Amino acid sequence: MNKEFAAAMRRAAGATRAFNVAGATRIIQKALGTGLFSRFTRYSGGAAAPTGRGSEKTGKTQVGKEPAKIAKAAQAPDTAEKHDPKKSDTMVSGSLARVPARLRRPLSEVLDTLRKVTPAPLAPLAYSPGVSGFNNSSVKQLVPAGAQFTARSFTSSAGTRAYKLYVPASAEKKPKGLVLMLHGCTQSPDDFATGTGMNAIAEKHGLLIAYPTQTGRDNAASCWNWFETGHQLRDAGEPAILAGLTRKLIKEFGIQKDQVFVAGLSAGAAMAVIMGKAYPELFDSVGVHSGLSYQSAGNVMSAMAVMRGKAGSRLFAKPQPTEATSVRTRTIIFQGTADRTVHPSNAQRIFEMAAGGATKSKSKTTSGSINGRAYKKTIIPADNGEAIVESWLVEGAGHAWFGGNPSGSYADPDGPDASAEMVRFFLKSK
Repeated sequence: MNKEFAAAMRRAAGATRAFNVAGATRIIQKALGTGLFSRFTRYSGGAAAPTGRGSEKTGKTQVGKEPAKIAKAAQAPDTAEKHDPKKSDTMVSGSLARVPARLRRPLSEVLDTLRKVTPAPLAPLAYSPGVSGFNNSSVKQLVPAGAQFTARSFTSSAGTRAYKLYVPASAEKKPKGLVLMLHGCTQSPDDFATGTGMNAIAEKHGLLIAYPTQTGRDNAASCWNWFETGHQLRDAGEPAILAGLTRKLIKEFGIQKDQVFVAGLSAGAAMAVIMGKAYPELFDSVGVHSGLSYQSAGNVMSAMAVMRGKAGSRLFAKPQPTEATSVRTRTIIFQGTADRTVHPSNAQRIFEMAAGGATKSKSKTTSGSINGRAYKKTIIPADNGEAIVESWLVEGAGHAWFGGNPSGSYADPDGPDASAEMVRFFLKSK
């Protein structure tokens, strides 16, 4: 495999992991001969044509100069040396002998290459300002006097992640709780903080907010790797890093055990679900916005299928460690009915899993309209009246944080204020 082809396969693998199937297809097509392949197909009869490298003086191709001879050659028996798989794959039969090896690679080999190749970091996706998905990493946060929004880093045996930490002026020395906020694909901590407006909510309630960073080194599109089996279990991969970061902040700021929460959007929401399942003793509640259910995928292809609405299946036969038992972690869910990235059926699966053995006959559904969007809110209460699970299905809403600031990416200013409702749910407020 030459270096050019290998590099193309790495780019295609990265695009596939970022769920950009169309982009991966274009990269593969180009690697298989865009700009070159046409030089071998300008003939009739179904056999590959000569390369026709052309005259050095004129630079013009010789393909098509003698069509009668080419047609005759295509019809004649192939008497050239047959391909010996033990020899170099540059040796092939007949008129294919001069075709570059990379243009003759069977599809199975190309797909196998994609599966095995190590992805290299890709350039940031080219979004335009104002378009959903724009990674506005240059957004400047307005920090009130006395508050702090600083860049930090956490390292453990599982790995390292940078993060931004918001310390409210209202509770600088003794925050009343901690929310771990996990951004979606292509987003950054500053961008996510802007779009969700969570810092302002934190200031009101005296909460500490941590925004871990997922970069292109860890995933080509800066997605949390919720769909990879190595990042779905306790004490492994990204969950172990995030749990270690959470424990560090709990100790540093003296956060109470029942005042620790995790929330996320899209891939971040899927990872938040994993954190709630893998570390129920650490997180009191989980906020899921446009996310995926626990262990619903095990690779890129199954993840894409689940995102389109196909039901996933449990991937692991072995049970979680003792700490991660069937304890239910309180969960609040937000999902738009017009979401074309994550099918709404995923929200129902998250709801059912979060409810566990709770009696659905106790569920209460209300409807209404907030900020121009209709919604249906379903709650399953516990015996003490607190909601075990709460789900908001917002009519006509897409893949964006509801009630958000459009200055950030994937943020919809209409509908319920997801940040405010999550914090209200976390703090068990009315």
